[in-house]
Amino acid sequence: MINKVLIAEDHESANISVQKTLEELRIAPPDYVYYCDDALLKIQKAKQAAASYDLLITDLYFEKDHREQHLLNGKALIAAARVVQPELKILVFSAESKPAIIDDLFHKLHIDGYVRKARGDAKELKTAINYIIGNQRYFPRAFVQQTKQKNAHEFSEFDLTILSLMIEGKRQQEISDHLRKNNIQPAGLSSIEKRLNYIKEALNFSTNEQLIAHCVKMGIV
Repeated sequence: MINKVLIAEDHESANISVQKTLEELRIAPPDYVYYCDDALLKIQKAKQAAASYDLLITDLYFEKDHREQHLLNGKALIAAARVVQPELKILVFSAESKPAIIDDLFHKLHIDGYVRKARGDAKELKTAINYIIGNQRYFPRAFVQQTKQKNAHEFSEFDLTILSLMIEGKRQQEISDHLRKNNIQPAGLSSIEKRLNYIKEALNFSTNEQLIAHCVKMGIV
């Protein structure tokens, strides 16, 4: 359940919009700050007082002004907040649209949700918060579409066998020997290489390392 929320947002209009969304969800009035340093300080004090926040909603980018700051952006705030309170739910609300940056937020900083500031963002923000209340992660629509495209290839048992052996560190000659030993066809080096090239082309990867990393991340193998 989400009862106590902290908003870190330096644009007052966006801050008010998030507060209104929380009000519509009947969540208690949140605390809000305009600087990342202030957000971390509130998280620390709340933790020490045994009154921790349930959810942090933060932007990624904060404009510089006359005030000196140690935490210059949302990524730095998220990383610092995770040290203080690892279980804190974190929702990013930002105009950032680059898939690679969003992907890093989920897989390196382990955020719980991302909503892009755009048309219809108030409705999506409400949906994201409801997901988080239900202990689910919320992936933005554009990110989900990209993931589906990246996972468009239908992996066969043969594909999965090759990839699993590669993850174990086996070279292609060793994979070929394994296939022959277990009567799996085709087992030739040429067939293995052609199949790997086909999968990489289908998923728009250029190296075997990229392909393996993707398959591990997506839980394919």
